[in-house]
Amino acid sequence: MSARQKGGQPTKKPGTSPTNPADTVKDEFQAIQQSGKTAISSEWDYKLALFIITSIAFITRFWGINHPNEVVFDEVHFGKFASYYLQRTYFFDVHPPFGKLLFALMGWFVGYDGHFHFDNIGDSYIKNNVPYVAFRALPALLGALTVPTVFLIMWESGYTLPAAIVASGLVLFDNAHIGQTRLILLDATLVFAMSVSVLSYVRFYKMRHDPFGRKWWKWLLLTGVALSCVISTKYVGVFTFLTIGSAVALDLWGLLDINRKGGALSLPLFGKHFAARLTGLIVVPFMFYLFWFQVHFAVLNRSGPGNDFMSPEFQETLSDNIMTANSIGIDYFDSITLRHKETKTYLHSHPDKYPLRYEDGRVSSQGQQVTGYPFNDTNNHWQVLPAMPFPEDNLSGHRVKSGDLIKLRHIVTDSYLLSHDVASPYYPTNQEFTTVALEQADGDRYNDTLFELRIEGAKGKSDFKSLSSHFKLIHNPTKVAMWTHTKPLPEWAFKQAEINGNKNVQQTSNIWYVDEIPSLSADSERSKKEPRKIKHMPFLKKYFELQRAIFYHNNALTSSHPYSSQPIQWPFVLRGISFWTQNDTRQQIYFLGNPVGWWIASSVLAVFAGIVGADQLSQRRGVDSLDERTRSRFYNSTGFFFLAWAAHYLPFYLMGRQLFLHHYLPAHLASALVTGALLEFIFNLDPVALEENVDAKLAGKVGNSTKKGGGPGTKRVVPAKERMGGNSMLALWGAAGVVMTLVIGGWYFFLPLTYGKPGLSAAEVVRRKWLGYDLHFAK
Repeated sequence: MSARQKGGQPTKKPGTSPTNPADTVKDEFQAIQQSGKTAISSEWDYKLALFIITSIAFITRFWGINHPNEVVFDEVHFGKFASYYLQRTYFFDVHPPFGKLLFALMGWFVGYDGHFHFDNIGDSYIKNNVPYVAFRALPALLGALTVPTVFLIMWESGYTLPAAIVASGLVLFDNAHIGQTRLILLDATLVFAMSVSVLSYVRFYKMRHDPFGRKWWKWLLLTGVALSCVISTKYVGVFTFLTIGSAVALDLWGLLDINRKGGALSLPLFGKHFAARLTGLIVVPFMFYLFWFQVHFAVLNRSGPGNDFMSPEFQETLSDNIMTANSIGIDYFDSITLRHKETKTYLHSHPDKYPLRYEDGRVSSQGQQVTGYPFNDTNNHWQVLPAMPFPEDNLSGHRVKSGDLIKLRHIVTDSYLLSHDVASPYYPTNQEFTTVALEQADGDRYNDTLFELRIEGAKGKSDFKSLSSHFKLIHNPTKVAMWTHTKPLPEWAFKQAEINGNKNVQQTSNIWYVDEIPSLSADSERSKKEPRKIKHMPFLKKYFELQRAIFYHNNALTSSHPYSSQPIQWPFVLRGISFWTQNDTRQQIYFLGNPVGWWIASSVLAVFAGIVGADQLSQRRGVDSLDERTRSRFYNSTGFFFLAWAAHYLPFYLMGRQLFLHHYLPAHLASALVTGALLEFIFNLDPVALEENVDAKLAGKVGNSTKKGGGPGTKRVVPAKERMGGNSMLALWGAAGVVMTLVIGGWYFFLPLTYGKPGLSAAEVVRRKWLGYDLHFAK
């Protein structure tokens, strides 16, 4: 991308020119540096605007932050997680730990002990003595800092003051950004880290003519650290990697060009460039990313609600773990209850038979029903029997082990569990589970009653234990795994769950465990509890297990939500989210972007795409409507912002999980950058002397000098104010004024829905239902 430095025009030094060409280059470069410093110090208007915008950002984010003094929307999750951290209680969440650790750190700063668990929306913070303002202050701070960061991106990219004001103003006066950064939510951290990543990369790119210098390394590494913060907050941060990575790939492709203006790089030097970027933008972020998981595991060392998502081996690393403390070895002939890990339903059977025909016309075996039942019941009791009988004088004391072939006898009906090549009620590709009487189980159906016990993570012939042994029950002849799901069977099965044989044995939802051993007497030697030592598990093993669980459950978030929305709706703000309501005062918080600002930004995105298409078409017909420098800036700088928008928006069309309007916030920030940049482009600022090569200026004195490290000599980058020269910016200021007036008007109109006060009358609510927003209290 093209990014223009702040600086002034070079001035000629008095006196005669040195006779040494190298001294000439040095003197000219020093003059440029000095004039650049002077120009920077004189850009008081940018600095004043930055101060004002930052002040307003803090006011809009912190004003009335103590209202409401109740739990709002997803504060039930992220406030709860902060409490779990402070109590060191293990929990599970689909997001990486960085953003949640920041909330815990804020709670620790103010002396909060994590006693409140944010169970329900509307629970009082005051009654429960929760320092909720301190928690909310963290995202408010990051949200406020995001606004000047957007301004700095435009400033560092060399755009005019009106363009920078419009871009930052679209974020400053956006109801969605304000609403999301005033609550205990992760998006403020995500969006701020994303904006810092873009700013750091712009600064790094501006140092491209001085590679491997101190500042070059500083901004490269800062870009990497910022990227690590993005992806350590939410996994959608990978879209920021995609943005920066695409720009870096194009940059490296240009460095590889043997005909590049600055001269060809040797392959070893190109390799050095590649290795530096690989280290700064991949290795460093990944190491920081791993570091936050190390902190996560170190802090959460007590058993908690996240146990069920992890393997028994993982749970054994936590103190106070009920599973490991209460697990008991299982012997043959024990009566046990089997429970599905995900749905928590018991393996159950009763005398009723499968119907002859199902609703789709398929025929069943009419065997005894085997179902999943959610409550404890004697029909859940199964006796574990060996595949081959033991001698009559040696029946007791045989421990069941992983890999054994076993049979399960249903105690109440005295029948044996069986699977066979008959389609299950709901899944024609899965096998039916039923039971048969002893005569058949010991006769021609013997093989169909054999099941292999595969304990997850078992090493060799591990003992089979209650609670701690998570296992798959594999039908030995057909190699299907016993499985269940959440869709209930019809009335003929009393709305109980279907049990069937899943051909996809590797599926993690095939896992079961033994909940209890009803046949074991209380005074049995096996019932005596022995002190258990906390076990150690290597960090990487814990990390990979947690990653698998996170990605699995993230992809499983496919259920409907009353306020979910589709990506096509986001740029046009067609749907919002109800965060909080209070009936007595008619107050509500409704998450909604500033419709005026979002519609302007979305329209500008379409205009950008139209200009690109028109330019490409005109070039095809030999019509050059843009000069080279204007086109370069339009594609490289504004195009980079457009790439950021597309990378943070278009991938959501490929996702099948629940999606909400707040997923568009990073893309909206990028669209604000495009809007500011295109506003300047439309008013056709003269791009002359965007980059003026000192080597070219000094041609004939030293020839075509090339700096060490591959920079194409010393380049002069001119700021927007200097490019304007004597040209009037009145039209540009006028356009910026109109845009900001409309945006501020939209922001102010929807303020009661953003801040949750004051309460609105029915007529006032109806006036704000612009696109049929599902607001409360409209009657």
